[in-house]
Amino acid sequence: MPVASCQCWLPACDYDLAATLTSGQAFRWQPQDDGWTGVVAGRWVQLTSRPDGILARTATLQTDWRWLADYLRVEENLAAVLESFPDDEPMRAAVAACRGLRLLRQEPWECLASFILSSTKQIVQIQQIVALVCECFGEPLPVPEGVALAFAFPSPQRLAAVTEADLRACKMGFRAPYLLATARRVASTALDLAGLSSLSLESARAELMSCPGVGRKIADCVLLFAGGFPQAFPVDVWIMKALQQLYFSRRRASRRRLEKFTATHFGPHAGYAQQYLFHYMRTKQSASSPKS
Repeated sequence: MPVASCQCWLPACDYDLAATLTSGQAFRWQPQDDGWTGVVAGRWVQLTSRPDGILARTATLQTDWRWLADYLRVEENLAAVLESFPDDEPMRAAVAACRGLRLLRQEPWECLASFILSSTKQIVQIQQIVALVCECFGEPLPVPEGVALAFAFPSPQRLAAVTEADLRACKMGFRAPYLLATARRVASTALDLAGLSSLSLESARAELMSCPGVGRKIADCVLLFAGGFPQAFPVDVWIMKALQQLYFSRRRASRRRLEKFTATHFGPHAGYAQQYLFHYMRTKQSASSPKS
């Protein structure tokens, strides 16, 4: 049922909200008017960027907005993070082009499920599949008057109870059995997502990669965006291209060589550096592509 809204001001300097929400970390944000709408922690949220912060609106009364501040990481010292990056020309160019880009702190299950659905898909397609999954299996959420329906991301228990055919109806194709098997592992506590943060990076990655359809790239995305591992460095096609062009232009490097390079070159916030390189390469190519 549509309801009234509740607002909060989150102070934040040097925060590029649009870049953050469209940089391939999360898949439930959509532009609306001069802001963005999405779902965080089971709540419909509208975010609007301002020069010195972010205006947030929800459809339910909130007495504590820590859940959203944590998700957006508004209190993070971005200058200190950027200072930790290697002082080389590619990183300087990426920071200059994308400054204000932040990492989000996501809920582990939604992050894992979303990246399982991301395999071989573009961001727009991933958004469509995730939206269908939420509409079909998620709980409806309160929204303000005049706003489209919104749904929570379905729990692992909810998805564990459906069939592969049910999931395939959401246009996820070969990813359906992977998502179903992983939901059942999480629902049964065979995979303890909450406990990953207490493990080493290598052990946490191995735990995630024990799930069907979860390779190193997906595992590292979950560890970086939801697991609290700032050194996790997801390597996908865009990052392979970036590393090859920006750091190994004179010789072709193997994937193993690139993974070894990323583990040592980018410092304690390697995952942050990865996100800057990823967004830089995507936006750079889009800007240089001929218009139709």
